[in-house]
Amino acid sequence: MIEDSEDRVEINGNIPPESEDRDVIEPTEQRRGAMHSWLRDLVISVVVSAFIIIFLYQPVRVEGTSMLPMLEDQDRLFINKVAYRVGEIHRGDVVVFLYPHDHEKSYIKRVIALPGDTLRIDHGEVIVNGERVKESYVPKRFADDRSQPEMTVPGHEYFVMGDHRSISSDSRDFGPVDRDLIYGKAAFVYWPMDQAGVVR
Repeated sequence: MIEDSEDRVEINGNIPPESEDRDVIEPTEQRRGAMHSWLRDLVISVVVSAFIIIFLYQPVRVEGTSMLPMLEDQDRLFINKVAYRVGEIHRGDVVVFLYPHDHEKSYIKRVIALPGDTLRIDHGEVIVNGERVKESYVPKRFADDRSQPEMTVPGHEYFVMGDHRSISSDSRDFGPVDRDLIYGKAAFVYWPMDQAGVVR
């Protein structure tokens, strides 16, 4: 008969000494602690991911082929929504903006000329500030021979064009895009997997 106020476990018919019973951690408690740690890490990961998607990056889907060969119809990509809140727009950037004539639609094009630049197009060749632009992103099969008289891009506006010049509707048709309509920089294609990579 055990006359003791504590509950102790019998092991092989022997009751372990009191001193050996103090620091025993039950396997159930170990599993519970591991599960708690895993759930905490999962919640933190979800919160961080949500913050990145909501405030920093946004997933979008390309509809159309005006940015071939860089972007294909139905490609999924992330756009950086803070790039132009803290930095400048540069020539060659691929940007997402609200269509000037219908703000319910978004377009994705490449920046060709900046505010204050002079621009003209001579049978498909783009000349900015008197210098011919080397456009390695426009394959010969996607070029066209359209021309446009010389113009100066207004302040706070950007001249944009699609890489598939022969089919693209861009600033040659609807004019330069106001800075306030540009809300993201194309960053990374994530689907389909064989097209995954940084947008350049």
